[in-house]
Formats: sequence, C-alpha cells, structure tokens
Amino acid sequence: MSGTKQRLELALAAAQEAGKLILSYFQCEGVVTEKKADASPVTVADRGAEEALRRMIEESFPEDAILGEEFPEKPGSSGFRWILDPLDGTKSFIRGVPLFGTLIAVQAEDEFAIGVIHIPALNECVFAQRGGGAWYRGPDGEVRKARVSSCADLGTATFLTTDVAHFRQIGRADVFARLEEAAGLTRTWGDCYGYLLVATGRAEIMIDPIVNLWDAAALVPVLEEAGGTLTDWEGGQRLDSGRIVATNGLLLHQVLTLTKTSSP
Repeated sequence: MSGTKQRLELALAAAQEAGKLILSYFQCEGVVTEKKADASPVTVADRGAEEALRRMIEESFPEDAILGEEFPEKPGSSGFRWILDPLDGTKSFIRGVPLFGTLIAVQAEDEFAIGVIHIPALNECVFAQRGGGAWYRGPDGEVRKARVSSCADLGTATFLTTDVAHFRQIGRADVFARLEEAAGLTRTWGDCYGYLLVATGRAEIMIDPIVNLWDAAALVPVLEEAGGTLTDWEGGQRLDSGRIVATNGLLLHQVLTLTKTSSP
C-alpha cells in the first residue's frame, strides 16, 4: 500500500519526540501517578507523549485512524490506522528503571505494516516495515540490521517476561514454572524492552500473559522482519487473546508445547 515509507519516517520521528517528552519527567520528583479504571498506573508523561504522537500524525496524515491507550479512538478514511502505546512500562518508569518505551504501529488495511519500539532512556530503537527488514539503532547512533539469535536449544536460551504474578492472575502459573525450568536463563527484563532484546538476538523468548492491542501491534512486523515470531499462546495470530509470546523462530514449537491450553 503506497504511503507506508512516509509513515515509517513519521513514526520514527514521532517516537523520538515522545521519548524526549517522557525523559523530561523521568526520575523527577513530584510526578503524580493516577490509577485508571483497570487499576493500571498513568502519569502526565503517558498522556503528554500520546498527545504529542497524535498531534504529529494528525498534522501529516489527517485522514488516518488512531487508536491509543490513553485517549478515545479517532476514526479515519485512508485505510491506515496508527496504534499507539506512548509509554509501555509505566511501572518501570515510575520507579526510575529505564526499561520502558514507546510503541508505534501502523496498520494498512488488515496488515500490521510498520512497527517501532523506542527505548528513550537507553537510546535504543528497533523498527521494521513489511518487506523491508528490521533495523536496530543503538546508543552509538549507527543503524544496522536487526536479527534474532540462532539458538535452537531451549536449555541455553534466555526467557524473559514482564511480571511473574500475571501468570498466576490468569491461572497459568504452570507456564512460567515450565519455561523457567526449561530455559537456561530467566529474567524479568520485560515490557517492550524484552521484545526488542528478542528482535536483536540478545534473548530468545519473551512472553506476556496480559496484553492489549497497543502493547502488541508494533511487535508483529518487528519480530517477523527480524526472523522471529510473535504469536498468541496457541500459536495463532489472535492478538486480542491477551496472551503473546515472541521467539527467535527456532524455539517456537518447543515453547508452544509449554504454553498451549492442552499442555500437561
């Protein structure tokens, strides 16, 4: 679909602007945390970042639809829809931990065509356009190909998640226990940073039991263009299932035997 390249350029610029705004509040005293209806936290940084993203999108592509975490959905007529998580990892942000980021996806008709994961406090970004590969920009500013790892042994793989308690919350503590036992290393370098680590070959598995569409949409093109996978726990493409798992592809089937509902 024409116009995808221009939207990727805007997505990268917008992620940078949102990141600058977020960092202006990071580790600052007096940032008030509120509770949303679902009991998740929100701050002025979350809302301000989404406002900045929406403003830039509406100025450049006023006919595009926008779905974001913090504000009502804006309908569109162009066939493109932006899906925004302005500050993924608010709990880390609140506690002064730098493993948070901005997620931007662009959906073209029924396909997730663009994905951006920007980690402002670490100055890392991975981005992808369908058919154009996945790319990583590190702290040195150099842009290079993003590629998942070649590890095919679950026993030496690194398994990441955001919050262990979420497995118990959905009644699937068994999934975490089996993956922790099977994997070589388990860490909670979670939220969007964990998916960036899989896409850049520094981890092999990242799994979350509770997600929304804005948490997952940007991850699909990034992981797939980097050579990996982003599926639900049954191995399908149901991002509305609330449960996602990223792998380097080589470990997908081994991981799914541990996540599927029919697993022992």
